[in-house]
Amino acid sequence: MGVFDWPIKLASLDGERSLQLDAMVDTGSSYTIVPEGLLKSLGIAPTEKVGLTLADGRRVVWDVGEARATVDGRSTVTWVVFGEDGAHPLLGAYTLEGLRMSVNPWKHTLIPMPYGWA
Repeated sequence: MGVFDWPIKLASLDGERSLQLDAMVDTGSSYTIVPEGLLKSLGIAPTEKVGLTLADGRRVVWDVGEARATVDGRSTVTWVVFGEDGAHPLLGAYTLEGLRMSVNPWKHTLIPMPYGWA
């Protein structure tokens, strides 16, 4: 499929703080992963921990919290993982499903899924 970046807006659940960033679309990643410092700057607090196996094979336990994600006018509350500072943000499958967005692998774009289609 290849990888590509896509703009995403992340916001605190109260909507008071937000940021726009480019995230690598990664359908192989279950969760959206954002550098810890960026999430903390939004006031997003960890609510639990999640165990993950990273692409390089490392097994880690990282904090997870909730944020509002908006892509192309579609918005959802989603889990976000507190990743390593300096790492490139990943837009994962859980968030894409919540946004009802799918990947067009030929054009390297995100496209809306019609309602009722999974």
